[in-house]
Amino acid sequence: MAITKILIANRGEIACRVIRTARKMGIKTVAVYSDADARAPHVLMADEAVHIGPSPAAQSYLIAEKIIQACKDTGADAVHPGYGFLSERESFRKALDAEGIIFVGPPANAIAAMGDKIESKKLAKAAGVNVVPGFVGVIEDTEHAVRISNEIGYPVMMKASAGGGGKGMRLAYSEQDVREGFEATKREGLNSFGDDRVFIEKFIESPRHIEIQILGDQHGNILYLNERECSIQRRHQKVVEEAPSPFVSPEMRKKMGEQCVALARAVGYFSAGTVELIVSGADKTGDGFYFLEMNTRLQVEHPVTEEITGLDLVEQMIRVANGEELSFCQEDVKINGWSIENRVYAEDPYRGFLPSTGRLIRYNPPEAVDGVRVDDGVVEGGEVSMFYDPMIAKLITWAPTRLEAIDKQIAALDQFEIEGPGHNIDFVSALMQHERFRSGNITTGFIAEEYPEGFVGAPASETLLKRLSAIGAFAAMAQADRARRIEGQLGKRLAPPTGWQVKIGDAIHDVVINGDDVTVDGEAIELALEYTPGDRLIEAEFGEEQLAVKIAPVRSGFVLTAHGASHKLRILPAHAAVHAKHMIEKIPPDLSRFLICPMPGLLVALNVKEGDKVEIGQPLAVIEAMKMENILRAQKAGVVKSVSAAQGESLPVDAIILELE
Repeated sequence: MAITKILIANRGEIACRVIRTARKMGIKTVAVYSDADARAPHVLMADEAVHIGPSPAAQSYLIAEKIIQACKDTGADAVHPGYGFLSERESFRKALDAEGIIFVGPPANAIAAMGDKIESKKLAKAAGVNVVPGFVGVIEDTEHAVRISNEIGYPVMMKASAGGGGKGMRLAYSEQDVREGFEATKREGLNSFGDDRVFIEKFIESPRHIEIQILGDQHGNILYLNERECSIQRRHQKVVEEAPSPFVSPEMRKKMGEQCVALARAVGYFSAGTVELIVSGADKTGDGFYFLEMNTRLQVEHPVTEEITGLDLVEQMIRVANGEELSFCQEDVKINGWSIENRVYAEDPYRGFLPSTGRLIRYNPPEAVDGVRVDDGVVEGGEVSMFYDPMIAKLITWAPTRLEAIDKQIAALDQFEIEGPGHNIDFVSALMQHERFRSGNITTGFIAEEYPEGFVGAPASETLLKRLSAIGAFAAMAQADRARRIEGQLGKRLAPPTGWQVKIGDAIHDVVINGDDVTVDGEAIELALEYTPGDRLIEAEFGEEQLAVKIAPVRSGFVLTAHGASHKLRILPAHAAVHAKHMIEKIPPDLSRFLICPMPGLLVALNVKEGDKVEIGQPLAVIEAMKMENILRAQKAGVVKSVSAAQGESLPVDAIILELE
């Protein structure tokens, strides 16, 4: 029987993504929504929509009975779970099977087997998939430890069984290291955790996170659709994904792919699934990859695979659920060009990536043209809610080569307009421009290694700063020209000045604009742009090169944002600039004695009261936002002078919680 109506048991970007494909296939769709999502795009896109409860996911999207009831009420004969929520719950699949509703995903036994971390490792080993070599048993003495280490192959990591927080861990690169370190590791385990058991496993050098996309049907055909590189992560959360991987050779791809297919076959897998592997960047044999886990669902980053293979994975999942055979074989799966995806999150990279919520006052994604694709589930005026994942959109680019795909990302990110919640566009743009990322020499430690002190904006080249100075002067001239035409402001006879002094950072540039001739510091540059005061985005051309710049007026100048950073420009007519040195600098007030709420959220705990003494680093309050608790600590020692917020209160960003003497 053919699927005629699919209920999407999800929300946001992935719900919209599934609806688009179902519509293309002529299948009707049903959306479900919580209170928070009543006016969300996926609700408006679907043919029908069913309300399933209050905003928290645990009271709506996570309740299987409500989803099944919605299927019955609308006559939906299939459910696509998307990712997250109920997508990897064996009980949900079984409940749908019992009701005769088709689940667009893998069989229940595969979900169960792969959901168990220990069970899945055993299965992987039995199916001939590389697992991280290690010894889990009682290690008698140093000699035994040496024998085990020699078998595993160096480097190895000796860890106290009960260890944690980096304690009781020792790296050994040779037999001598094991002899010197084994007893010490045992002692550390005993002293720190009261347990001297030690286990040994292979240490993966320069680890990369690479995953293989699997697709199987209900007739025993299983294929691998190449790999994705997902090494750029922050706190185990993927930020950038690409396909193919710059590290994987064709031989390695075949080895990985075939092992992952064998694992899928071992559990009778069908539908789309992903096998995640940890790969040693130091390994040149092509065998240094090891099984981590299998995700029995569609992945967030599936678009990069679609872009290089030309397949629609959601369509394939629906066809498989319908009982159809795959219409292509392994030889037909090609790699065409390169694709990169950046996840645009509502988080503030300038404030330690704190989650950010609120209304999207402005949301204007780049145009989907020429290898640029935006998968989103939000609209201008909508809300980035504190109840769900903070992803706003996914920006996907495709080009014949990796560097072209990266450069398309930079150009498209410059055109992305988001106002309201904080967002990570500057940060991902900085990643795209980073020489180490561009070289392909990346590991899972990339962000921690390259931004140990946090993110302060992408560094700007000399050329970019000169170009921004020219754009700023041009915009200032347009404003002066408009002021001149407004009755009574400047008088008609005053032509706007042609010479401008632009201060950007610590540098000062002299810009002269005379008709079409533009010079910066006496050097002629080719510049073409259109700007009307009030525009938010300027698309400038410097000869053959294009540059999109976001512009916002500030006192005596503009803030220009491009290439992963915002730059404040002070712009003065050349004849007035000579007097600027007499202006007194305004020094911002000292806010260090205030504890300020770093994001909108709920004050769940307040640990001090008026008159209490506090020390540096002491936890003062806990704010909950986006399902995460954030501890606010004292930046300096002192005595609490006054408390302005109460426990249980919802606070806006920058609200003062307390003041120190």
